Amino acid sequence: MVYRTRTNYSPKQRAEMWDRWQRGDSLNEIGRAFDRPSSSIFGQLSPTGGIRPAPRKRSCIALTLSEREEISRGLVARNSIREIATELNRSPSTISREIKRNGGYDTYRATQAEQAAWDRAHRPKRCKLACHPMLRHMVATKLKRNWSPKQISGWLKRTYPKQENKQVSHETIYRSLFIQARGVLKKELQLYLRSQRAIRRSKKHSLKKIGLGKITNAVSISERPASRFIELTNKHTQFLEAELSEKD
Repeated sequence: MVYRTRTNYSPKQRAEMWDRWQRGDSLNEIGRAFDRPSSSIFGQLSPTGGIRPAPRKRSCIALTLSEREEISRGLVARNSIREIATELNRSPSTISREIKRNGGYDTYRATQAEQAAWDRAHRPKRCKLACHPMLRHMVATKLKRNWSPKQISGWLKRTYPKQENKQVSHETIYRSLFIQARGVLKKELQLYLRSQRAIRRSKKHSLKKIGLGKITNAVSISERPASRFIELTNKHTQFLEAELSEKD
């Protein structure tokens, strides 16, 4: 049996992968585009539950690489912390903390400090369900009763219209279920979802799966007017009655 080497996808390839996934392509279709098995694609998408991660952004008040390089040059020139801070128009305490957390005066390196700061900033923000245990308990209870996330979100809005801490969007519920790194809702609760899928799929995938994605100006049956549904039901009933009368 021949084993392939592990693929390290480039940022551009991962972006294309997510674009295809959001357009509704299956794992097999994406795998064929990259000449890789579907399991390889699943390994790239599953850590975030099939939900595209938001692009990382640096805080506007964080030190930049050029500032860290100035700090490094200042330390080599034996300048004081206050002199370096004045040069950068920063607080001396900011410069002092930066140096201490990245090796000290003798071993500070701008590139290493930049990477360390980027790594430290890679911490997920606590979501609403993590901050409100009572809300989390209500959501988990409703999921066990086979309520969908949309039903739960709507019920919470109607029941607690003026209490923001007792409301949550259906998207947040899905994210908390599929992104297990959040540690909010247990993975076992996924079993109560109607789709039973392992990762989140886009709406376009659902349309594509039932064929609507290939029909111009197609409208889902749930979005059609009630009068049209009644009309089709009556026609179907008339058709069945006609068949029965012919058999008699």
